[in-house]
Amino acid sequence: MASRRDQLLDAAITVLGERGMHALTHRSVDAQAGLSSGSTSNYFRTRDALLDAVVERFAERERALWEDLAMRMYPTTPHELAQVLVAAAKTSTGAQRTLVLARYAILVEAGIRPAIRAQLLATGGRVNTWFMTWLRVAGSTDPERDAPIIMNHYTGVVLHDLALPDPAFDPTDQITALVTTVIPAKPAEVPT
Repeated sequence: MASRRDQLLDAAITVLGERGMHALTHRSVDAQAGLSSGSTSNYFRTRDALLDAVVERFAERERALWEDLAMRMYPTTPHELAQVLVAAAKTSTGAQRTLVLARYAILVEAGIRPAIRAQLLATGGRVNTWFMTWLRVAGSTDPERDAPIIMNHYTGVVLHDLALPDPAFDPTDQITALVTTVIPAKPAEVPT
């Protein structure tokens, strides 16, 4: 069971993901958590303290999602890597929509707040390490070049569907085309 602190931070992530950065207040978090007024300020005296803790909790939750994915999937070909990214994109725009919308709100804030930018860079290291490993195993000969090409496209696909939801969202063709173009399969790995 989540601690009271984590309960408040999860409520704050929901506020952020459902209503945006301007809606993130102590009062809105109290209401979202179903707790009495003042509960959030007992843990986080200022909005900056709340936001710093939200970034930390958000990163923890997002790492847990990637850890789960990494435990279940280990792509060894470009086609398999594309399948992992398609599954992640569908989860990001479906079951984890609120968390991912909170990520984008935090990313925008990081653009103007160096402290948040530093937090995100520090906490994203493990996810980046897994992705770089997946690229190498899938056959990338230049993961440093390939990672931003693939992940920037992936990010754009997810962001586009979050902004303009499509009930029939299926990025399989475009993600597969991109990944298999950037990382060509070895002749024996081409799916039939």
